[in-house]
Amino acid sequence: MRIYGVTGWKNAGKTGLMERLVAEITRRGFTISTLKHAHHAVDVDQPGRDSYRHREAGARQVLLASQNRWALMTELRGAEEPSLQTLLDQMAPVDLILVEGYKREPHPKIEAWRAAAANPLIAPGDPTIRAVATDTPLDLDRPQFPLDDTAAIADFILKETGLCP
Repeated sequence: MRIYGVTGWKNAGKTGLMERLVAEITRRGFTISTLKHAHHAVDVDQPGRDSYRHREAGARQVLLASQNRWALMTELRGAEEPSLQTLLDQMAPVDLILVEGYKREPHPKIEAWRAAAANPLIAPGDPTIRAVATDTPLDLDRPQFPLDDTAAIADFILKETGLCP
């Protein structure tokens, strides 16, 4: 499986770009999965639900299944956060996995950057950032795309991953 990242600081437009890229690349006939890193405690379950109660009682894993989807929740219970590779190994085969976050990992990435967020660019010090999607032209040594030019960004990623010539 090929992986490509979308990274950047908070309020840079990462999630919106991910959403548009998933829609654009699947529209072109490719299968896509996503993996998102959260720096804060996150819970996809809801207090009071049976699955939540199972986890609270001490279950290490809870698999919740319905006719439309299933979700496997794993409680770390004090264990170290799994590596990106460990998580990728859990994913079903697809053409491309888009990874949001994991800015310090060695996979290729595009950085989302907005001037109004007033965060420093990551790209100048990180060769794994292959391009920048921005709302402002920048003086950089790598490709730049308008943040909302989803088709061009998708073309770049598909070419970089070898999915399209």
